[in-house]
Amino acid sequence: MQSVDDCVILVKMNPYDYTSNASQFNLQLKKENTDWRHYTVDFPAAFPTRYKENHIARGEYFQPTGTDTAPLVIMLHGVGDHSVVPCRFLARNLAKQGIASLVLYLVVHSSRKSEGLRKGIRNLSDDDWFEIYRTSVIEVRQIVDWASSRPEIDEGRIAVFGISFGGFISAITMGIDERIRAGVFFVSGGNSGKIAHKARSGVISRGYRSSEAEYIKTQDNYARYLAEVDENGFEGTVPIRNSFLMDSMTYAHHLRQRPVLMINAKWDVFIPREATEDFWQRCGQPEIVWLAGGHSSIWLWYPLIKQRMNSFLRSAFGM
Repeated sequence: MQSVDDCVILVKMNPYDYTSNASQFNLQLKKENTDWRHYTVDFPAAFPTRYKENHIARGEYFQPTGTDTAPLVIMLHGVGDHSVVPCRFLARNLAKQGIASLVLYLVVHSSRKSEGLRKGIRNLSDDDWFEIYRTSVIEVRQIVDWASSRPEIDEGRIAVFGISFGGFISAITMGIDERIRAGVFFVSGGNSGKIAHKARSGVISRGYRSSEAEYIKTQDNYARYLAEVDENGFEGTVPIRNSFLMDSMTYAHHLRQRPVLMINAKWDVFIPREATEDFWQRCGQPEIVWLAGGHSSIWLWYPLIKQRMNSFLRSAFGM
């Protein structure tokens, strides 16, 4: 565990601060049709981790044709690569409606997977995770910087869409950065301590579950920390654990009165319903949809997911 003195330094610095380098984005046209242009994207990470694989951020940009300025949705996948596929489908669908999308490959994507991640997520230390969260949030903010410089993007209409781990990153970034107007959080939630302790997935329980006494103590400490954050802001509150700065609940009070849609699975073994509802309550009880399915099988509802997301974004963007 980190000392209080170390935490004071982190809080004063704001771990998600960075120096912008929007001009260094590189786009290469990959495909074009009557509805959209598909580009590959890369840019230097403003907060590179100790691993060289993480120094260059990569992704895909879908620019709709036939419109002068378009809203932008920044899409973030979960751990691994499999949830990048539905992001692409959703991005193409949004482009047909005049909404641009940028799918960011997070550091948990295979193309950027470091030596530490190749050993498995259960082997990552708290410091490893803190590094992953910091670079991920900052990369999303870099994309917002870039979008603000693009003539074809309406900088006043930017949203985030995050799946699972990408949902955590999306919520933190939106809570910190007021330039992000709306958020869609998919099979995600908050209260990481509760997720680690109550998840029914063996992957999580074997690696992160604590004793009941430790869990209760940490939950009590986190509840007190959140109360202080409400009063003083996260930059003015000293966390006793770095994990508090990686939890979407810490920033959720900044999402109240802003357009938020949550889509969750009724039988999710990774994200306990209680943890989702904790986050939902702290966000101010935004629109939430529960679909019959698990963490991955929820995609069987893709037509409905697409419809709800389209409707939400069009409303949030005033379209």
